[in-house]
Amino acid sequence: MNIREIVGKIRSSKEDGIKEVFLVACGGSLVDMYASQYFLQSEARELRALSYTSNEFVHAIPKSLGKSSVVIVCSHGGNTPETVEAAKVASEKGAATITLTHNKDADLIKYADYNILYEWGNDTSVEDNPMAIILNIAVEILNQTEVYEGYNKFMEGLKIVNDVVKRGQGLVAERAKKYAEKYKDEPITYVLGSGASYGHAYGFSICSLMEMQWMNASAVHSGEYFHGPFEVTDKETLYLLLMNEGRTRELDERALKFLNKYGAKVEVVDCKELGISVIDSSVVEFFNPIVFYSILCVYRGELAKLRNHDLDTRRYMGKVEY
Repeated sequence: MNIREIVGKIRSSKEDGIKEVFLVACGGSLVDMYASQYFLQSEARELRALSYTSNEFVHAIPKSLGKSSVVIVCSHGGNTPETVEAAKVASEKGAATITLTHNKDADLIKYADYNILYEWGNDTSVEDNPMAIILNIAVEILNQTEVYEGYNKFMEGLKIVNDVVKRGQGLVAERAKKYAEKYKDEPITYVLGSGASYGHAYGFSICSLMEMQWMNASAVHSGEYFHGPFEVTDKETLYLLLMNEGRTRELDERALKFLNKYGAKVEVVDCKELGISVIDSSVVEFFNPIVFYSILCVYRGELAKLRNHDLDTRRYMGKVEY
């Protein structure tokens, strides 16, 4: 059953229609949902979109959760206790649950009305990875409930975004090596982004740098940079700026102008430079984070090599009680 059919069945089963979409996960899986949250909050007129980390969803259950809700729950391994419990809570409250996992034997699937078993690995196309799949679900829900004018343009973009990624990975290969050589021992990295990509600025900070490399990092929204964070800008502090293509690019450009004047350690990853503009301008902003994820995987891979710190090395995760 494809995404259009899944959404159609859910919609036809709801007497009062679909009124809200909850996006629930932890860590990297929650990061994969941010683009969908941004999309729905930007494009929906009446449909509500709410994002929760799994354990908060379990302990502070939204009162609006119920039969008019669709809850999208994602866990790569499918057995994250908090996320499995979140899916159970959603199911018990009468919401329609769509789960995503890479594990066909996942506990998460027990609480799914519909499960999507996604592909993973270097040889997969990005449209088959969770970030793009969840965004596709969000677009489909909006189109079937309110009609989304950019639907066809979005679907066209989904078909070509993997080509943008592959080209972009080649373009940044040498830059990523130089970045790692220069900044592998930095005490902290501030990652800036805006729009749909702010979620990946956060994700690269907490997952790629803090979790996978044990490097201190923090995400800063480009629009919020001038409302406090810019006070720590100096010539010694490292900034990694994710430059979007789309409506919020102006926020990133403003931050870059300031960083070029008062900073010195500034790495810019620009989706426009990487060729994302082949996607229609009316929907391109929603594809930025899909491209950024794969491009920044090149950066973290080079860091892992030079730091001699494998991306799968953990100190606490899965090793101690927590």
